[in-house]
Amino acid sequence: QVQLVESGGGLVQAGGSLRLSCAASGSILRINVMGWYRQAPGKQRELVAVITSDGSTNYADAWKGRFTISRDNAKNTVYLQMNSLRPEDTAVYYCRSSGLGGVYWGKGTQVTVSS
Repeated sequence: QVQLVESGGGLVQAGGSLRLSCAASGSILRINVMGWYRQAPGKQRELVAVITSDGSTNYADAWKGRFTISRDNAKNTVYLQMNSLRPEDTAVYYCRSSGLGGVYWGKGTQVTVSS
């Protein structure tokens, strides 16, 4: 079984930065596509960014330029650097793994941005 554990969330003031981490274990493979999603109260879960095993990235337009996704294949770890945070960025951020073995989600980490 694949296990994904997010960390790095917390409370930050508007304009600040956070770096989220997603550590993968179990049967996850380096070929998996990894992604970050977020879900705010009362809203649907939405895509933030994805990254492939060779480092290719894609971002939703709303976050391009402020957020950066990266990965360390040797550690099976994915990162999300978030800069210039806004109160509307407040949400639970989830790590997702997609590959030959299926789709897996972490339990999420809370990010709260105060004004």
